[in-house]
Amino acid sequence: QVQYVESGGGLVQAGASLRLSCVVSMQTADSDAVGWFRQAPGKQREFVSAIKWRTGTAYYADSVKGRFTTSRDNAKNTVYLQMNGLKPEDTAIYYCAAHMYARTNYFQPEGYHYWGQGTQVTVSS
Repeated sequence: QVQYVESGGGLVQAGASLRLSCVVSMQTADSDAVGWFRQAPGKQREFVSAIKWRTGTAYYADSVKGRFTTSRDNAKNTVYLQMNGLKPEDTAIYYCAAHMYARTNYFQPEGYHYWGQGTQVTVSS
């Protein structure tokens, strides 16, 4: 019943920008934050960023700090990931998901559920 849907991916050149959106069908009481993860071919799923619904506090992987910014619009049940200065290494499928209150940190995929279908980001050199 609860769905997280990503959009906004595409094929761009290095240095370009993209804004991903994650539209949440319904906020739930058991979730305090939304996370972004990515997975490239042959690699493990990797934490990108997370943002708390209530405060807007955000967390970022070292690989994207200074380039990516996540934000949320509670009224629209939408979370955004603004990606600037894209690099070929950013090429991956990007997913958003709901973080559960009971988990100890925001950086592992095991703490999330309600995963979206993913949106492909491809960055050419």
